[in-house]
This record gives sequence, C-alpha cells and structure tokens, in this order.
Amino acid sequence: MRYENGKYYHVYNRGASKQIIFLNDENYRFCFQLFQKYSTQYNVSIIAYCLMPNHYHFSLLQNDDGSISKCIQTVFNSYTQAFNNISKHSGTLFQGRANGIEVKDDEYAVRLCRYIHCNPVAARLVTKPENWKHSDYLEWIGLRKGNATNFILRDGYFGNAEAYKKYIEEYGEDDGINQYLFDE
Repeated sequence: MRYENGKYYHVYNRGASKQIIFLNDENYRFCFQLFQKYSTQYNVSIIAYCLMPNHYHFSLLQNDDGSISKCIQTVFNSYTQAFNNISKHSGTLFQGRANGIEVKDDEYAVRLCRYIHCNPVAARLVTKPENWKHSDYLEWIGLRKGNATNFILRDGYFGNAEAYKKYIEEYGEDDGINQYLFDE
C-alpha cells in the first residue's frame, strides 16, 4: 500500500495462523515502546491503537515527510526478532505484511477509533474497554496519562474526553466497520 502525507489509515495485522503474538505484559509494553520510538523517527502520529493477544489495530496519520510503511516494517521486524529470541520461536510471526486502509472521512475515522477501542470487548476479553490496558482508550477518556497519542481527532470531533466516552458507551456490534476487516 502506498501511504500519503496528511491522510489517516487503519493499519492492522494478526499472527500467522492466528497464533498469539503477545505472550505477557512485557511483550505488549516492548511492542508499544518500539512503536513510540519509530513513529517519532518516521513522522507518524498515533491516533488510536489496541494490541490484542493475536492481532493489532492502529489508526495512524502520516505527517509531512513521514512513512507509515517504514515505521510499521521497522517496529514489527524488531518485535519479531526480539519475540523469536526470547520465546525460542523461529520463522514468521505475522500473517504477511500489515494491511492498510485509507480513512476517507471524519465520520469513518471516529467510528474506526471506536472499533479499535472496543475490540477487546467484542473479543470478550473484558466487559468494558477501560479494563483493557493495551490500548490508548484510557488516555482518550482522560484516566491515564500518555504522550504517544495525538488527540487531534478526539478534540476536533468530540471536544473532550467525556463526550468520547459517551460515544463509546453507545457502541453496537453492527457499526459498519467490520465489513472492512479480516475475520479475527
């Protein structure tokens, strides 16, 4: 996929054969630390994210002279090497290259963020998105401090964290986003 400056994208992938890609909290932390580092290096803004046991979702904005492709490639190549070394795994960890879908309008962009943040609830890992610590939902609703997420979309569309939280509480399974995604 060719990513363009100034555009939002939904980037996602899963483990090869749907295998687990995060074995413990340290795996999640390390992966996100890599993402923080390389998103800065490659001038990519993280809009929303969720790391799940066997897949991940990011809403990203490619800034001027940025490169989502290089960011994703560097992060997940580094993560795979570390994962394989620590877990004594060999070979590919992910199901091919990351998938990317251009986000064409603001309504789709905010629905995508809601989908990303509610993914752990839909997967029945938690009953509320605030109970999943491997996403930036807590930052979006003001319950945890973080410096990686760009709140331009949240603040521009909702105005504040409380309005976004209310939007999340209205989430339904038939949100229209699922038609664009693989079967998890």
